[in-house]
Amino acid sequence: MLIEERFQKVIDYFTLNMSVAETELKYSTPYELLVAVILSAQCTDKRVNIITPKFFIAFPTAELLAKAEFESVFELIRSCSYPNNKAKNLIGMATVLVNDFNGIVPDDVDQLQKMPGVGRKTANVIASVVFNKPALAVDTHVFRVAARLGLSINAKTPLETEKQLVKHIPEELIPKAHHWLILHGRYVCLARKPKCENCGLTDICTYYNDNK
Repeated sequence: MLIEERFQKVIDYFTLNMSVAETELKYSTPYELLVAVILSAQCTDKRVNIITPKFFIAFPTAELLAKAEFESVFELIRSCSYPNNKAKNLIGMATVLVNDFNGIVPDDVDQLQKMPGVGRKTANVIASVVFNKPALAVDTHVFRVAARLGLSINAKTPLETEKQLVKHIPEELIPKAHHWLILHGRYVCLARKPKCENCGLTDICTYYNDNK
């Protein structure tokens, strides 16, 4: 099967079966999503959504977060993974956001990465979700699903996977494709025990066909 045909089959499947695909993180402003995505690193969206309501009551703006004491931030996020590092990064992010960007979250991936705690994956999420830019964040789910479906070939890093995916996915679908792959990996194509019986892509899935 040609790689173009493989991608088209995947796109057709998700277009039909997952017409609505969006982040499960709860937010109301770009600043809130930025906080939530930083918290979500190696942590579930469900846990982040439990943490953020109280967090945003305490720190509704970047200006207030930039002035926060470390202990105050830490106490609010201590139930997520790596709360020490994330508390430092959140305060650092807010400080740079206020000082360098006048409190306005930039829409450029490179500019976003100038803030502490914002790597390429986080920057791509913000650019894609908030600004609908053709940026595709590759987390563990996307990395795994792309490899199993044969959409990425011998990719060793998230960046390699990202480059292969954006090469073959139409630009206007890239923001949605990010969520297609994440949600498929989160609920169907699980890491340890994928639910292949619930998947409509087994006919093209290299992982499934190699392990029958």
